[in-house]
This record gives sequence, C-alpha cells and structure tokens, in this order.
Amino acid sequence: MTRPSVLFVCVHNAGRSQMAAGFLRDIAGDRIEVRSGGSMPADQINPIAVAAMREAGIDIAAERPKVLTTEAVQASDVVITMGCGDDCPFFPGKRYEDWKLDDPAGQDIDAVRAIRDEIRARIERLVDELR
Repeated sequence: MTRPSVLFVCVHNAGRSQMAAGFLRDIAGDRIEVRSGGSMPADQINPIAVAAMREAGIDIAAERPKVLTTEAVQASDVVITMGCGDDCPFFPGKRYEDWKLDDPAGQDIDAVRAIRDEIRARIERLVDELR
C-alpha cells in the first residue's frame, strides 16, 4: 500500500503550515508523506513559530517557505488549507479540509503556543483517521 500524502497550505508558508508539517513528520514518521506550500511564500519561517515548536521538541528552523505548486496538490491525497482563500487550486478526488486557525504572524509567544497546541490536536486526529 502506498503511504498517504498530506499537503498543508497557507498564504506565507511561514507559520501554521510549517508547524502542522513539523507535527505530522514527528507523529507519523515516514508513514505519511508531508508537503507544505504557500500562495505567496515569505522570505523566512516565523521565528516565534520556530520558538514555539522548539518548546514542543520539534525543530523547524531549517525549513524554508515554499511556493504552492499545482503538482504538489495533484500528488497529495489530503489538502489542508489554513486561510489561503481562493488561492488554493482544487482538484476532484482529493480530500480537502480548511482549518480555521489564527495566523501567528505578529503574535506573541503565548498566542502562538495556543495556535501550536490546536494544530497538534488536529494533527493527532488526522493521523488516527489516516491509519
């Protein structure tokens, strides 16, 4: 059986989608393929998101924001959007979920911790569903 593939999408690919990808890699290991991208990628990952993830024992500091590609969407089984609106390409036969999460950009560490913890809970549920 091929392993499922999940794509996380947000506008800048610098906060929410990177935290979600980090959690999924950590929790699922190599059982699930993980991708992320943004419709308008930032220059770097949000340093507060990096700090919040480090507190959870996950290092995303080496990740870089990536542009969302049509190929990434086509190659993924599950596409999870986080506030990218109409910028996300749609393909029939994919499972789409839109996670309503606050954007960590410009927020302090306490706010980003709350976003991180909500993302972790959603990732844990997703992993259970994909098993």
